[in-house]
Amino acid sequence: MNNGSTPLIHLENVTKVFLTDEVETHALSGIHLDIRTGEYVAIAGPSGCGKSTLLSILGLLDSPSNGSYSLKGDEVADLSFPDRARIRNREIGFIFQSFNLIGDLTVYENVELPLTYRGLSVGERKKYVIEALQRVGMAHRAKHLPGQLSGGQQQRVAVARALAGKPAILLADEPTGNLDSRNGEAVMDLLKELHAGGATICMVTHDAHFAEHADRTVHLFDGRVVEEAIAA
Repeated sequence: MNNGSTPLIHLENVTKVFLTDEVETHALSGIHLDIRTGEYVAIAGPSGCGKSTLLSILGLLDSPSNGSYSLKGDEVADLSFPDRARIRNREIGFIFQSFNLIGDLTVYENVELPLTYRGLSVGERKKYVIEALQRVGMAHRAKHLPGQLSGGQQQRVAVARALAGKPAILLADEPTGNLDSRNGEAVMDLLKELHAGGATICMVTHDAHFAEHADRTVHLFDGRVVEEAIAA
């Protein structure tokens, strides 16, 4: 289990190589990264620098070509697909740029959906969903469909869905990318509130202004960590 000395996430010498038409593309090269419980870390850098590849590995959506990845002290890089899916569902909450809400499900049903794969009772699921919607200020919209909400409201629902299962870490991939500046700031304020409440957050962003919200910013360039900056 994680404690003061063991990072929640530990990457050691992680490399990711993609092979296309006999061409090797080194998306990540020798990444070392620790994220501790309660931290808010931003992964920043220009388009194509490897940010999304790194987030996919952290989220168990992809595997490193080389190197090790430990989550809560357990090596996860070589797990089977079913085990990866189980850990992803229980330990990792995803917030996507494109919201990824299902249009013909209500707000409540969208937030509940990942919980149905856990074998929770209807009562347990209801408790988790309502708590999550209350945390993002969207409980009053529980019966609405995504199409009846603004972009900012849809992203709040997406954050609630990520929170509902009480994951060990929230992974946010350009969470403001599809929002105007006002709604983008509102979502960043929400993430800041969640972090203040104890959430562990790792956010990918190309926007230096949004990266400033984090405790620590890891700068990537050409698949390598070139700088780490601690918030003042």
